[in-house]
Amino acid sequence: MISIPLVDLNAQHAAVADEVAEGWREVLAKTAFVGGPKVAAFEREYAEFIRVPHCVAVANGTDAIEIVLRALGVGYGHECILPANTFIATAEAVARAGATPVLVDCADDETYLIDTDAVEAAVTPRTRAVIPVHLYGQAAPVERLLPLARRIGAWLVEDAAQSQGARRNGTSAGALGDAAATSFYPGKNLGAYGDAGAALTGSADIAARMRMIRDHGSPRKYEHEVIGFNSRLDTLQAVVLSAKLRRLAGWNAARRAAAARYDELLSGCDTVIRPRTLDGNEHVWHLYTVRVPHRDEVLKELHAAGIGAGIHYPAPIHLTAAFAGLGYAKGSFPLAERNARDLLSLPLFAEITAAQQERVVSVLTSALRSARASRSVTLRLHCSHRERNESAR
Repeated sequence: MISIPLVDLNAQHAAVADEVAEGWREVLAKTAFVGGPKVAAFEREYAEFIRVPHCVAVANGTDAIEIVLRALGVGYGHECILPANTFIATAEAVARAGATPVLVDCADDETYLIDTDAVEAAVTPRTRAVIPVHLYGQAAPVERLLPLARRIGAWLVEDAAQSQGARRNGTSAGALGDAAATSFYPGKNLGAYGDAGAALTGSADIAARMRMIRDHGSPRKYEHEVIGFNSRLDTLQAVVLSAKLRRLAGWNAARRAAAARYDELLSGCDTVIRPRTLDGNEHVWHLYTVRVPHRDEVLKELHAAGIGAGIHYPAPIHLTAAFAGLGYAKGSFPLAERNARDLLSLPLFAEITAAQQERVVSVLTSALRSARASRSVTLRLHCSHRERNESAR
């Protein structure tokens, strides 16, 4: 049995191995392990790629969100509105900054993006930031939220961790709001060889504050103007990210082709709800996520067949133990909860082949038939048992 991973990091590494090795040799020879010219070069390159004036490289994507919020003055007594269907880091960073996450549902069952009408309904006098998440590789409709943010005096902060290279109406994700945060976790479209992240903004003043916060609140060595923390990108990761960034546009194009192939292969399968690209978006397909019935049974069969499918995410934020204190009951966000029950991420990476995708779809459709048959047998046995009990009375 040939396994197909959810993400093939080996194939991606092979494309940059020589360039990374040469860059690392230079770093090791100079013993310049934190900061320095290579980090500055990556910051400049990524800012140019996103077409935003300032990029501040940091240790990870969660820190990036927190650093952005702190630089904007968001903290205790403030609220930040964000979607319930996102990775916990979005809410976690808000809480770490001292603010309170206020959750809203997603808008539909095909894009899974934030419900902009629900955002307006969730505004209070304490709202200081709105944080749309560019989920699974496509941008949220930020232009619907910016007028609201301006009207109430709040910041628009993008969580762009899954959208490196995505565009909305021609503008890059990460350049749509007041500031943005992204993650370069290894499995991202642009992934490091460990944790890494960046904060983005068009404001020189905000960028200067972000740089201070990431480095112990220090604009210069041993001068500390604010309380910060240690969240610096190391130089070895900057080498990796620069090498990969030069190939990112091509990799994203390959992902789009693979997503189109999945669309075609799944077009005749009525039980699979395929993802939809929002009008105006250029998707980069960080994940190809479908909705299927009997998801957990189907996933078990896929894994048994060597298909590395995944779940993103098994519980919306309000149903995690970490955020039970927010006070949202089960049923508060029905679409997010249904997605958590039904969503399944299929293998997708730039190097995936047509044959691999055909096998994924073949195993998926077989697993769906098997799950339906199993449920049908269980239902018949249940009905027969109930009829026998009623006859015995």
